Amino acid sequence: QVQLVESGGGLVQPGGSLRLSCAASGSIASIRDMGWYRQAPGKERELVAVITRGGSTNYADSVKGRFTISRDNAKNTVYLQMNSLRPEDTAVYYCNGELRVVGTFVYGDYYGQGTQVTVSS
Repeated sequence: QVQLVESGGGLVQPGGSLRLSCAASGSIASIRDMGWYRQAPGKERELVAVITRGGSTNYADSVKGRFTISRDNAKNTVYLQMNSLRPEDTAVYYCNGELRVVGTFVYGDYYGQGTQVTVSS
């Protein structure tokens, strides 16, 4: 019924940049917050950044000043611009959307399948 599909991951050198995109599709009535999580090998999944429908943002301390989250409500799409990448940013990045499916009355959390980001020289 609902799909979140990420794109834009890959291999980049330290100091480089990548832009992730995530498009939500399907029987979507409404989307509230959208965000990005990441999970490195052997570590728990952590919140990277979140953006409300109105555009308010919040970031993990480790990415403040380097990453920027944005969204296009008309396209049900969220983006993550990642600059000054470091090896410790290497992880699988997951898109998240808090959304309501058509015909239902509650919001639920939905995740994409993840995209690998590797920062290495």
